Amino acid sequence: MNNKKFALSDNFIGKYVRRKPPFGFNGLGELVYMRTYSRIKDDGKNERWYETVRRVVEGTYTMQMNWIDEHQLGWNAWQAQRSAQEMYDRIFYMKFLPPGRGLWAMGTPITEEKNLYAALNNCAFVSTKTLKQDYSKPFCFLMDASMLGVGVGFDVKGAGEVMIKLPNPNRGIEEYVIPDNREGWVESLKLLLESYFHGSAEVQFDYSKIRPAGEPIKGFGGVSSGHEPLKEIHEEIRKVLNKNVENPISTTAIVDIMNLIGKCVVAGNVRRTAEIVFGSSADDEYLDLKNYKVNPDREQYGWTSNNSIFAELGMDYTNVCKRIVDNGEPGFAWLENMRNYSRMKNGTDKKDHRVAGGNPCLEQSLESYELCCLVETFPNSHESLDDYKKTLKYAYLYAKTVTLGKTHWPDTNRVMLRNRRIGCSVSGVAQFITNHGMEDLRKWLEKGYKTIQEWDKMYSDWLAVPRSIKTTSVKPSGTVSLLVGATPGMHYPESRFYIRRMRLSKHSELLKPLEKANYHMEPAFGSEDTTIVVEIPVDVGEGIRTAAELSIWEQFSLAAFLQRHWADNQVSCTATFNPETEADELSHVLNYFQYKLKGISLLPRKNGGAYKQMPYEAIDEKQYWFEVDRLKKLSFTGVSGEEAEIDKFCNNDVCEIPMK
Repeated sequence: MNNKKFALSDNFIGKYVRRKPPFGFNGLGELVYMRTYSRIKDDGKNERWYETVRRVVEGTYTMQMNWIDEHQLGWNAWQAQRSAQEMYDRIFYMKFLPPGRGLWAMGTPITEEKNLYAALNNCAFVSTKTLKQDYSKPFCFLMDASMLGVGVGFDVKGAGEVMIKLPNPNRGIEEYVIPDNREGWVESLKLLLESYFHGSAEVQFDYSKIRPAGEPIKGFGGVSSGHEPLKEIHEEIRKVLNKNVENPISTTAIVDIMNLIGKCVVAGNVRRTAEIVFGSSADDEYLDLKNYKVNPDREQYGWTSNNSIFAELGMDYTNVCKRIVDNGEPGFAWLENMRNYSRMKNGTDKKDHRVAGGNPCLEQSLESYELCCLVETFPNSHESLDDYKKTLKYAYLYAKTVTLGKTHWPDTNRVMLRNRRIGCSVSGVAQFITNHGMEDLRKWLEKGYKTIQEWDKMYSDWLAVPRSIKTTSVKPSGTVSLLVGATPGMHYPESRFYIRRMRLSKHSELLKPLEKANYHMEPAFGSEDTTIVVEIPVDVGEGIRTAAELSIWEQFSLAAFLQRHWADNQVSCTATFNPETEADELSHVLNYFQYKLKGISLLPRKNGGAYKQMPYEAIDEKQYWFEVDRLKKLSFTGVSGEEAEIDKFCNNDVCEIPMK
C-alpha cells in the first residue's frame, strides 16, 4: 500500500469538539478510555474522544483508498467523505465500536508506517499438529501475535511429534544479543526451542540491549518491563524441556511453553492477549493440567489459558462435568458443528470444513494461523431497526476493511486472503431484552444478518475481494462495552452493584490520580512486582436481571437462540451455575444443547469468588454507596495515555471469559 492518507473535513470535526461523549457507567467508561485507548499526540497531550474517533475513521478510509488506488478500481473522494462522516458519527455516539485493537492502533504508525496490520485483529488460532514440520513456528507465532495484542488459541495435537534433545555444547555455544524489539524477543524463543528440537549448539543470551524497566515504549505505549520477564521464561522453558529430554514432546510441555509465553507477555504490562488450549476429553494428563494438587508448579502460569476440549457429539459428559463443578474447566468446542454449520437455522453447509479450532473466547471458528477482526454493535443504543441497519453497514465496513491489511506471516496471509473472515457482534443483549423483549431481538437479529450479507456482496464486489466466509458472532466484550455502559455480549451482570477490577502497570501515571481520588489499589496476584489492581464500584441500573437469576438452562437457551438467528461464526458464552443446586444438571444440559451450539464455557458461582481478584465481584447497595461516598473527584489532567496491559482475567476487548 502507498502512503496517501484520507482526511475528514476540519469543518465537520469542529462540530464534535465540544460535544460530550456518552461514556457509560458513571465515569468508568471514561477511565477505561483514558487507560486504554487515549494515545499521546505529538504535542504531548492526550487524545480526546473526538480525536481518537477521527484517527480511527481516517485510518480506515486510508486503507480503503490505498487498496482501491493500488488496484486502479476508481476512488470517489466525495462519496468517501460522506461515508466516513457517517461512520464517524456512529462511532462517536457509540452505536458501534471497533475492537479495542482498532481504537488503539488504527490510523497510527503501527499500521501506516510499520504495516503491522495484524495488530488490528482480536484473535487467532494455531495448531501444533504439524510440529514435525514446523518445529518452533507455532510457539513463535503465539508469542509474536500476543505481543501485538492478539489473543491466540492452540491445540496439543503436536504431542509426540518431536523428540526433545539436549543442546550439545560440543557443537559450540551460540550467543545471541537480543535486540530491544518484538522481533528480537521472538527470535530468542525460536533459537532456544530449536536448540532442543535439533540438539544443536547451546544458546546463551545477552540481555544488555533491552531497555531498563520503567522506560517508555513508543508506538504501543506504556513502559518497559525490562529484560527480567524474558529471562525468566528462557529459564523456565529450559526446565520444561530438560524434563522431556530423550522423550517426545508431551501434552504438558506444549501447554507449559505456551502458558509461559503468555505469562511473559502479561508481565510486560503493555500488551493484551489471551490464550485457549484445546485437548482431548480422554486425555487425563491434559485434563489434570489445572489440578494444582497434581501439578502444583503450574499454578504460577496455568491461569494464562482457558483449557477446553474438542467435544464429540454424543459423548458422555458425566466425568468431565465433575471437574467443571470444581473449577469451571474444561470448556467445550464441538469441532463437527464448527465445520458443518454457519447459522444453525440454515442447516449444514460445510463451507468452513478447514476449521481447526477457535479463538480464546470461542466466538470465532478459525483455521490454523488465521486471524479475525471483531466489531461490536449495540442494538439497545438505537431507537429503531432502520437506524440499527444503518449502523451495521459501517460496522461491517470497518471489519471488512481490516481484512485488506496484510500481515508479516505468509501462512496467515494465505488463509485470510481466501476467507476474509470477520465478526460483527452484538452487545448489551440483556439490556435489549429488558427494554424490548425476545421477539424484537429475533426480528432485529434476522433482519440485521440479512443486511450484513447484502453489504458483504456489494462491498466485496467494490473491493474486488472474495465474500467473507462468515460475518457474524457474539463476542464476550470487555473494556469496549464498558465505554458505552453496555452489558457485555450476551451476558447478564453478576449483580446490579459490583466491584470492577482493572489492572495497571505499577509505573502507570494513572495511579497517582486514582490514589488521590481514594480508589482502592493492591498488587496483582501472580504479578506483584509489576502490576497493580484498581477497584471501581459500578451500578448497572434498575430492571436488568442478574446472572444468578438465570438458570443454567436459560443461559444455554439464549446462547442457542443467538447461534440460530445471528452468529454464523460462534457465540461466546460463559454460563454460570450454582454448584449446590445445578451441578447434577450440567451433563443433561450439555447433552441436550450439543446439537445447537459450537462452543460453551461454564463457571461455578462461589461465595467469595472462584479465584483471587475476580474482574467482577458482586456487592450490595450499602457497600456500593460506601465505596462511592469515599471517592473524591478524579482528574486525569496531565497524565500520559497508555495501552492497557493484558490481564489474566482477560478483562479487555480481547476476551471476557475468566481464567480459572
